[in-house]
Amino acid sequence: MKTIPPSQVELGMFVHKLEGSWLKHPFWKSRFLLDDPETLADLRDADIRGVVIDVSKGRDVAPAQPQVRRVFTPPIPGATTARRPAPLRQRAAPDFASTARTGMNREFGQAQTVAKRGEKLVSQMFLSSRLGKAVDAGAVEPVISDIFASVQRNPHAFNGLMRCKRDNQFIYQHALAVSALMISLGRAMKLAPAMIRHAGMAGLLLDVGIGHLPLNLDEYGGDYREFGDAILRNHTTLGYDYLQLGGDIPEEVALVALQHHERMDGTGYPMGIKGEQISLLSRMAAVCDTYDMLVTDSSRKRGLDPATAIVEMQEMTGKFDPAVLAAFIEAIGAHPVGSVVRLASDRLALVVDQDPIDHRQPRVRTFFSLNTGKMVKPEDIALAHCFGRDRIVGQADPEAYGIKDFDKLRLRIFTAACKAAS
Repeated sequence: MKTIPPSQVELGMFVHKLEGSWLKHPFWKSRFLLDDPETLADLRDADIRGVVIDVSKGRDVAPAQPQVRRVFTPPIPGATTARRPAPLRQRAAPDFASTARTGMNREFGQAQTVAKRGEKLVSQMFLSSRLGKAVDAGAVEPVISDIFASVQRNPHAFNGLMRCKRDNQFIYQHALAVSALMISLGRAMKLAPAMIRHAGMAGLLLDVGIGHLPLNLDEYGGDYREFGDAILRNHTTLGYDYLQLGGDIPEEVALVALQHHERMDGTGYPMGIKGEQISLLSRMAAVCDTYDMLVTDSSRKRGLDPATAIVEMQEMTGKFDPAVLAAFIEAIGAHPVGSVVRLASDRLALVVDQDPIDHRQPRVRTFFSLNTGKMVKPEDIALAHCFGRDRIVGQADPEAYGIKDFDKLRLRIFTAACKAAS
């Protein structure tokens, strides 16, 4: 291993690690063979301290460059330098295998691990917010990286888990769900890696202002939707002001906390701006935030079925950026994971995965017969490949058929389907 300045990196070198803030470079992977001139140019321009190369896997530094050293000369005392984020916590750098596409069955377990770690960090972050401590971008980075890697390996496992797993405080689940949805949407829109990274961070932090409202969140079971609009509206400006205090949260991320309730027709808040006056990440967040709000139960009403929520959002004329909403539907599917559908065979089924080619024909797992009115032995059906043997004919509400406590059953069905997938 050798540490060299970015300016001395050459094609053919194997990059083992990038030394510096993940906010300052466009690379998700930190271990790769450098064989592309465009990537080389991006790396040399990146705002990082150094590059660790593995000479056993790639080209070594040319002997004619004696100035290469393992330890860099520190900045000259008193010199003016740009403010940089605090050093990130050391963590193992992922390799290419860590983001290779995997099936739902393999990624489900990893998604559960990511969710548990994420919930713990988000809980700590909101507690710090209440205490007035600035958000540390370095502390948020592991969660964003883990969610991104999960979405890379399987675009629907983590989002599906967030839809089916609703056994923690709403504020923590919502932050993780919106972050994952923002990453999935960014990928569908083919945004640059750095922009997708900011999208994930924005999703995680967009409601951080909730902790600064003059109410005790615990008294409402962690569900701030019970606060009432008059008080809740203040969380946007409070969140934006708070994120600016830390100094290392990108402005485009902080702006999402301010603008995610703005609407394209100018009917949103806090400023009532419209159209492209709203930042792109904020327009994305408006879609992802609204969707997760609609599908999540509250003390006042049950959440909508995911597919029903999509239809309802399409009917909110003028509220969302049409291109962003179309990309969102493409990302999560016309029948998102967690939806309950009625099949032509007069059975109810849970959508458990998406087909990579046809998002209107997902993989489903049957659980109830409309003819007998009873639960049935589950069958997994890949509708895009069943040659017309069955098909979706509409959405279904399990409670309308006498199925009680379906949220618990939903998670059991989803878990069983993930374990059974090949």
